[in-house]
Parts: sequence; C-alpha cells; structure tokens
Amino acid sequence: MPRPALLAHDLVRTLGTRRVLDGVSLTASPGHRVGLIGENGVGKSTLLRLLAGVDEPDAGQVTRPHDLGFLQQEMPYDSGTTIARVLDDALREARADLAELDRLTRLLADTPDDRPAYAELLDAYGQRLEQAREREAWDADRRAAIVLDGLGLGGFAYDRTLGTLSGGQRVRLALAALLVRRPAALLLDEPTNHLDDEAAAFVEGQLRDLPGVVVAASHDRAFLDAVCTDLIDLDPAVDGPVRFGGNYSAYQAEKRAERERWERRYAEEQEELEALRRSAGVTARRVAPDRGPRDNEKMGYGHRAGRVQQQISRRVRNATRRLGELERTQVGEPPRPLRLHTTVLAVGPTEEPDLASDPAPADGRLVALRDARVPGRLGVARLDILPGDRLLVTGGNGAGKSTLLMLLAGRLRAAGEVHRRPGLSVGLLTQDTEFAHPDRPVRDTYARVLGAERAEAVPLGSLGLLRAADLDKPVGQLSVGQRRRLALALLMACPPHLLLLDEPTNHLSPRLCDELEDALGAGPGAIVVASHDRWLRRRWSGRRLRLRSGEAYAYGNEGRSPDPR
Repeated sequence: MPRPALLAHDLVRTLGTRRVLDGVSLTASPGHRVGLIGENGVGKSTLLRLLAGVDEPDAGQVTRPHDLGFLQQEMPYDSGTTIARVLDDALREARADLAELDRLTRLLADTPDDRPAYAELLDAYGQRLEQAREREAWDADRRAAIVLDGLGLGGFAYDRTLGTLSGGQRVRLALAALLVRRPAALLLDEPTNHLDDEAAAFVEGQLRDLPGVVVAASHDRAFLDAVCTDLIDLDPAVDGPVRFGGNYSAYQAEKRAERERWERRYAEEQEELEALRRSAGVTARRVAPDRGPRDNEKMGYGHRAGRVQQQISRRVRNATRRLGELERTQVGEPPRPLRLHTTVLAVGPTEEPDLASDPAPADGRLVALRDARVPGRLGVARLDILPGDRLLVTGGNGAGKSTLLMLLAGRLRAAGEVHRRPGLSVGLLTQDTEFAHPDRPVRDTYARVLGAERAEAVPLGSLGLLRAADLDKPVGQLSVGQRRRLALALLMACPPHLLLLDEPTNHLSPRLCDELEDALGAGPGAIVVASHDRWLRRRWSGRRLRLRSGEAYAYGNEGRSPDPR
C-alpha cells in the first residue's frame, strides 16, 4: 500500500490584521524532504501548524496522512511524565503492528485456505506487514536506544521526569520520540535548535532514511543542504512562494544565476533606454530643418530635404514609442546585497572602552593579549589581532567565546597583559542587544547614532535587515532578533577598525546569512566572529581560534578544523 502524500491547496491565514499566508499550495510526496525558508515572520511556523492540523486556515484545505508527527517547542506531556512513558507512546504503533501480525498469523493458521475469509486475512496480513517493515517495527526498541544516544540522552534514566530536564533536553526528547515512531509525514520547526554538531549530523542521517514525507522550517543552512530534496522560499514574490528542486547548495546556485540574469537584464535595459533617449532627443536636431541648400543640392533641394525630414521624423517616432514601452515595462534595479561600507569609523557606533590605561602595541597590531585571564571564564596565552584580520572563534557552550569578544572590546578587565592601539574604534554585536532609548523610533535611533550625513548616505532600508513597516516602531517594541538586526545595521553602515560579532547569523534568514558572509570577507578593518553556525564555519577561509573550557588553541587559516565544534 503506497504511503500517502501531504497536500495543501490555496491556504490563507490572517493573524490579527496581517495576512501571513495568502494562497499557499504545497505537494510533498513520500521520500521528499521539503525545507521552508524565508525571513522571520513570513509564515513558516504558521504553515507547519496548518499542515499539522493544530490550527485551521481561513481558506483552503489540507490533505494529510493519518499518521503524522509534529515537532513543537513544548511536549504534550505534564512535568511528571517519565522518559519511559514518552518512549512507550512513540513505540506504541510499532508494537501494535507486531501484535496484529501475531493475531493475523494465528487466524491464518486456523482458517482453511479455500475459505473466502482466508483471502481477506491474507490481504490484511500483507498490508500490516508492509506497514511494520516501513516502521522497522522489529528493531524499534533497539532503534529507540540508538536515537536517544545520538541525541545526547542515552545516559538518562528512563524513570526521570520531564520536569527535571532543561528546555533543550525536552525538545531533543520530543525529536527522539518522532524519529523512533517514524510517521508517514513528519513536520519539524527548527529541528537543529539545541543540538551540537554530532547530534545535528545524527538527525540529518535519520531524516534521510525516512521513507515518508518530511517538511522542515529551518534557518540552518547546513541542515537544509544535508537533508532537503526541495526548498520553498516563502519570502514575498510576485507569483507567490517559489519552489526550488534540490538542496541548499542547488538553491544558492539558482539564486546566484537568477541575480546575474536580473543584473544583466537591468544593465541592458538601462543602456537601451539611454540610447533611445539620445535618439529621440538628438536625432531630430542632427539635420536642421531650415538649413539652406549647398550649391550642388539646389536643383533637388526640396525633394531631398523632404525625404530627409521624413526619415528623421520616422526615427524619432520609433524611438519615442520604444522608449515609452521600455519605461513602462523595465525591470527594477536589483537590491544591493548586504555589505560593509568602506568608510571606517573614527569612533564606533557602540560604546567605546576607556583605553587610557592600556599600553599600545609596539607595531601595527590592533589588540595583543599575553597570558590574559578572566578567572573562571577564559584564559588566553597569546593572541594578536592585526589590521585586516579575519578570525573565527569556535567552541562549545560555556567555552568563553562571548567572554573573549567582551575582553577584546574592552568591556571586561583581565589579569595579564592587554594592549590596544591608540584611537582604536571597536564595534561589538552582542547576543542580547539593548538600546539606551527604547521609546525612540528605529529610524531616529539609526540616524542619531550614525549622524544625519552617514544615515542619509547609507539608508537603513537599503540594508534589507528590517522591514519598512518596522522602521517607525519604538526600539523597545522590537523583538530580540530585530534589535540585533538594528545593531548589525549600525555596524554595517559604518564599520569600526575592529568588528566583533557574537553569533551574527542568529535571527537572520539563509539569504541574509549568505550576504553577511560575503560582506565579511570583503569588508574593511579587522573582524572577529564567534559562531556555532556550521555552514559559516565550513566555509571560513581566515584564521581560527578554538576554545575549550576557557582555554584558547589557535590553528591555521586553511579553513579546516580538527575539532567539529
């Protein structure tokens, strides 16, 4: 019996006064793993809820397999539920398959094969056997132990209650239960949140092996590349959401080619427009209508003059008509990708540290650390940051990455030696961004921090980090992600000598993450990035510094790391 597809047709969903989804359709056949991508707020989670039946659309319909699993942020259990109970629920269908096969086997043994009921029993047995094979029912208990171990939960006692688990551990347990269950359709909302590299890779392998449908909303480009057979971009487009065949690498290639075609067409049309404007404005003046005849033209002057004027008039009319058509139908200018603007700050947009007590390096180094220590948090034997440097800081949670950035920014004092170049401007993007005047509108905040001249030269809207509808909101009404985008915009518009970025791809769409990476490679000044982003780390071509439990280990700039973290 073939597995059913997941179908959505013309879905509409309005939340408050905003139409989040407007006529979205989706077909996901068994074996297809569809990634939902786009900016925050375009409706990825809303679409998943509609597909799961947790929420109802205002219009449109969904046809879903009866066996569907949905990873939500909170598990549908109370805090007293044990891990064993969660696993029992996940294994219930596989165990029911085996019990039903045993029952049908007994009935077949007791039923003569020439009786009509025998054929019906045999057909029922065949269908249940196929279902049990797809669920790998005979191996379900062993698979449960493997999945728990792969998600870092293998050492947990089965009688442990959910109330004793952290939020991240509960999400991992919910994901484990779904992978053990192997439903016909699996819906996932940011499945790699709370996972380290090893657990994320394990989940990717499990999902690739599922025979059914997978639909996942994710900002994780490494996940989208490793798992997806199709991507749906929910960002607003003239013809609605766009579906791309292939993984994230294929999507990137198609988007690059699409932009190149757009830029080429725009340039060609602008060149043609300029030529048509010249033709319409200049051709008519090239031969003056009242020019007197030359001596050798006097006999045929009237005839020739009339013919020339007719030719000029026809050219002018043709050029004017084509000009009008092209001006009406010309494509818009492609939006500029995110980039670090080339004027480097004398004083950065973030608060400058007091550097008076810090001795200056003797050479061109921006910052030099020697045996620098923040007790209980960080120890660095030696680190030099040079002009134009590109340094990636990696390590597990709690290894001291954010502490190192705070130290480089002058926000923390450390034992040992910390040297900074005089007049050094430093910009720091923290994970938790706050602004001094939360009641001030976003647009005004941007202009006041940068100054009117710089804000006019690099308009906030041109950076593509915030929606136009958010520019007049008070800063205090922005989400955490939106505040970080505003802080990033300030740094991109007027970068300092030393730019420090703590998890810069958090809260950004995959498209903006790609643009940011490209901008960091070509931007001015020195840049230090601390990141868990697997895609960014795999593609990094500069120097690297790995932190383990607060101790720093430097290794080369070949872009490869012996430590997957």
